[in-house]
Amino acid sequence: MAASELQHEQALNRFLDERPELRIELDNLNPLLAQAKGETLAQFRDERLHEAFEAEAERLGLFAWELTLQLTVASPEQYQAQRMDVHREVAEMAGMDWLEYCDLYGLTP
Repeated sequence: MAASELQHEQALNRFLDERPELRIELDNLNPLLAQAKGETLAQFRDERLHEAFEAEAERLGLFAWELTLQLTVASPEQYQAQRMDVHREVAEMAGMDWLEYCDLYGLTP
């Protein structure tokens, strides 16, 4: 099963805790930029945080949900098991053969 909303919230908090410079940047956003986008400052800040999180996942060669798992599971083994479970679900939903899916995404079955 994909990461839950609670897991994702925990991952965002840990991500931000590990990046004090990002927290400072987000805490000092220009409210006029939020207003120009028709958003509250909190919405604008949240959007910037999600963008930074997704950019970090991309930099690491991961999907955002994989980074969420990485930041919230207890062990590398648990991460790998949950990651493969989600990939299997995606392959099934896409109607793809598991081995073909693994080949496409560079996974070891």
